[in-house]
Amino acid sequence: MARLRSARAATPTRLRSVVLALLAALAPAAPAAAEAPPAVHVYKTPKCGCCDAWVDHLKANGFRVTTENLADLTMVKQMHRVPRPLHSCHTATVGGYVVEGHVPAADVKRLLAEKPKAVGIAVPDMPIGSPGMEGPNPVPYEVYRFDARGNTEVFARHAP
Repeated sequence: MARLRSARAATPTRLRSVVLALLAALAPAAPAAAEAPPAVHVYKTPKCGCCDAWVDHLKANGFRVTTENLADLTMVKQMHRVPRPLHSCHTATVGGYVVEGHVPAADVKRLLAEKPKAVGIAVPDMPIGSPGMEGPNPVPYEVYRFDARGNTEVFARHAP
């Protein structure tokens, strides 16, 4: 009789364990932990308002951004192999790539997703209508991909 009571007492515990295991197996998988937003490091001059506006554009699009103010960015551009015709007012690094100038956040995300064999992407000069250069009379502009030899090709086109 004692033996029977012992088996009965264990049954609810076993049953509960089995039910919990089944529920866990049938429950939808928990969403994967959200990936940390990409970290961007921006080299800029201290008083450049358009650079600050571009940083705000990146932050608004989910990037974590740090900035480093320098009086002269020439060495940064040379060190990161940005071809002279693609120079702009700031240079950034993200995910092993260089981003020169007012590149839209969507193009930076595309670069990181596609992972092309390239040094980086750039928007030369400071076209009106690009992120950080918003204003009246925006103009069409292109984003260029460049490699270590200075070869370039169009990565994206943007129209007002």
